[in-house]
Amino acid sequence: MFASGGVGMAAVYVLADTGSELRLAETVDNDAGPFLPAPAYSLTGRSSVAEACRAGRPLWLGPEALAASTGHEPAGAEHPAAGDDRPLGDGSAGLGGRDEPAAAGSPRSGAPGVPRAGDSSVAPHSSGGEGRPGAVHRRAGGAPHSPHAARGGSSAGARVGAGPSDGTVARTQDRAPEGDDVPPGRHAPDGSARAGPSSGPADPDGADLAPRSGSRPGGGSVVLGALPLGGESRLLGCLLVTARPGTGFDAAQRALLELYADQTAAGLEAAAARALPARPEPRTRTGPGLLPRRGGAFVVTVHTGRMEADGSVLDLLGIPPDAFDGNVSTLLEHTVPDDIPALMAIVEPGRVAGDQQLAFRIRRPGGELRWLGLRCRVQTDAGGAPARVLGVVGDASYLRPSVDDVSLVQRLSAALAGATTIRQVSRVVVDALREPLRADRVAVAELEGDRLVVTLLDPPQPDAWPESWRAEWRSEWPDASLHTLPTLEGALREGHVSLWPADTGLEPGLAGIGPGGLAVLPLPAEGRMVGVCLVGWDREHRFGAEERSLLTATAGMVGQALTRAHALDAGHELATMLQRSLLPRKLPDLGGGTAVARYLPATRGLEVGGDWYDVIPLADGHVALVIGDVQGHSAGAATIMGQMRTAIRAYAVEGHPPDVVVAHANRLLVGMETDLFATCCYVDLDMEEGIAWVVRAGHLPPLLRLPDGTTREAAADGGPPLGVLADAEYPMTELNLAPGTLLALVTDGLVESASLPMEEGVRAVRSLLAAADPADPGRVADELLAHNHRRDDDVAVLLLRYDGMRVRPIRARWAVWRLPDAVMHARRFTARTLRSWSADGSVDMALLVVSELVTNAVAHTRGEVRLDLTLAGDRLRIAVNDTSPRAPVRAASTDWEATGGRGLLLVEAVSASWGSLPLGGGKQVWAELTVERTP
Repeated sequence: MFASGGVGMAAVYVLADTGSELRLAETVDNDAGPFLPAPAYSLTGRSSVAEACRAGRPLWLGPEALAASTGHEPAGAEHPAAGDDRPLGDGSAGLGGRDEPAAAGSPRSGAPGVPRAGDSSVAPHSSGGEGRPGAVHRRAGGAPHSPHAARGGSSAGARVGAGPSDGTVARTQDRAPEGDDVPPGRHAPDGSARAGPSSGPADPDGADLAPRSGSRPGGGSVVLGALPLGGESRLLGCLLVTARPGTGFDAAQRALLELYADQTAAGLEAAAARALPARPEPRTRTGPGLLPRRGGAFVVTVHTGRMEADGSVLDLLGIPPDAFDGNVSTLLEHTVPDDIPALMAIVEPGRVAGDQQLAFRIRRPGGELRWLGLRCRVQTDAGGAPARVLGVVGDASYLRPSVDDVSLVQRLSAALAGATTIRQVSRVVVDALREPLRADRVAVAELEGDRLVVTLLDPPQPDAWPESWRAEWRSEWPDASLHTLPTLEGALREGHVSLWPADTGLEPGLAGIGPGGLAVLPLPAEGRMVGVCLVGWDREHRFGAEERSLLTATAGMVGQALTRAHALDAGHELATMLQRSLLPRKLPDLGGGTAVARYLPATRGLEVGGDWYDVIPLADGHVALVIGDVQGHSAGAATIMGQMRTAIRAYAVEGHPPDVVVAHANRLLVGMETDLFATCCYVDLDMEEGIAWVVRAGHLPPLLRLPDGTTREAAADGGPPLGVLADAEYPMTELNLAPGTLLALVTDGLVESASLPMEEGVRAVRSLLAAADPADPGRVADELLAHNHRRDDDVAVLLLRYDGMRVRPIRARWAVWRLPDAVMHARRFTARTLRSWSADGSVDMALLVVSELVTNAVAHTRGEVRLDLTLAGDRLRIAVNDTSPRAPVRAASTDWEATGGRGLLLVEAVSASWGSLPLGGGKQVWAELTVERTP
């Protein structure tokens, strides 16, 4: 890999326990040239390593920038012009010779035999040579199998993006956060592992590399790269690479090395999972190192199917060099058939841009099953179609799953093949992962825009999940905005499996899922992320290296299965989406009470019904609670449900009394000429006084849990279902609620079934209400639904805990007479009222709003005009009612000489908010101001 990438020296730095510096853990020296890496870098220093880690993206330096960092002038060796692909020579001219090693334990050394960064003392150096590993393989005829001709990686002057004039080049990459600190080591050119310094002082001057005595940086356009290891949220270390003397990294080499850095990050995690103990003194190690030892690079030209691969890639596949024909189909012939769709999806048109990662299996000629890790970057042509794939492949033997894991993947693949619905796919995933991984929680969710829509949770009890999830639990499963889970949003954007150990410091919505450890599996399909799977543990869980391979393989299969289930079950998905979009996504916050709602679809048939609920804030401190049920279980029932919910909300907001609202909805449904009818219960509650008016249309009456714990069924008169009789009448029944009362509205699916008479079901619900704690209405709603698993009908539950208003609003009204001085009288009334309320600190702004609103009503409408003032806390609401249905229109522009058109502009300027509401006999224009109350 390093030979084809033009790397002279590579060094892995890992984060120290203190978190303030990076320490050298391992080096590979092919032909390092004039410099050696420093033993440590401070993360607050001025080195390129520290700068790249702070920025969270790779940093590439040209010779000028490197010289400025190390304090040496760039070499005068001739190198190609920018963009020149001519091969370079050995680059030795002007670089200086290699000096003999200094004595061990030099007083200027940060560790035995290793100079401090910026020191000119001589350090031991391993010679390179033609026998180093990773040589480029050539086919017959001399054409190299390397993605880069055997020129040592030139193309001096090539840049990635626009960089500074000093030669600095930076590129952003996708990375997966992993691992912890690991013991140090060092690779010699022959591939053996030697120990390196585990500690050492960070250079206060922040120099990048320690120059060998008498040496200067080599030529080339980009000669050094610092590549952070880890994701956006967690730094694991840094990979430092330098070009061979006299050469530089071209754009393709830089891309491949950035991908290789991802493999190194996986190695860091694997080393942390192996939990090697810290050693007081460095010594030789024979186990796996941090740098992937077996792997190589390749380039695929998409439109021709030609593949250039170095010898290490062919060795991994078990393909003799002479037998490789240069076609990518040869690679696919060795791939396990189940993994081919995931590989082919990489070059699908429209696939999400950025680096991509997956694990796949191959069969070597002898029948051996081998896991390989692939990281690649797709380059597109001018039309945006995939043109070339740059990638690195590594032997994932250290991630090789056990025999049990292989059989688990095989069983999961077979089970997913028979899953035809989203629910079935989700259940298969939960059953396959939770028990083998000994996880405490597993969640499967789909992505719909920026929303996370949960399709299955295990365990299903709401109290097993974080509070923020329970707050979103209004349907069978919760759904929430991704913006409220930034860590999860970042993991989905990176597209890699993320493993978070205990005490990572995640946001509460994720930390509560896995306090002992959390695995996030983005589910890819068709070039995008279609969902996510979350696996959490309560006790501390140490992630094994094989778990990443298992979870990565699982993610690809599940994403494809979800997409296939959507296609096979399109009708059900359409109806489910329709119903979910017609129900309220979030209930409003209420002054004087707390409302919660739950909805469960039927478990038989189409699983789509016509139950609905709504909470509608009204004027003067009132709120309308609505629950209903449209006959049948079909997409048609869901459509009627949406129309009825919209109609009732519109009639209620217009200010009609409860009986009129229900009567209007009834006539609307009769006029639809449908065979379906609907039941409904409408409650208009005065949050200040605790007085409720109940109207029933063939629906169950409300159930009340009183503050003393007793329950009763409200004795409310009712009328026929909606849509039966056009002239039906719906009487109102008054109820008085004391603070602490719990009001429950339910549909018949909760209290009635083929095996449960309605009377027994109502008694069971009342018993549950009596035993419940009303302090948490959400938990009460969950308990009502906890035992309702086999459902012939869908279920809706709407609960309101009435608390009463601690601070009651103050109201005053004034009937505006149509006189020439009507505005003056309205202003005087407002001033007197505000003084009596001790709110005269903002009287000038209030009088201005009153003047404009009353003037508009008197000048542009006929009939009665009324001024309403309401003070709630420090909020003053000014409302003017008139009999005209026309909404006010704010002028788009006003001429300076015009005498009108500025009124609403002034109202908008001085008010916190303003607007217009339709009323049954006209409209209301209102504005709210923040006032200062005097003691």
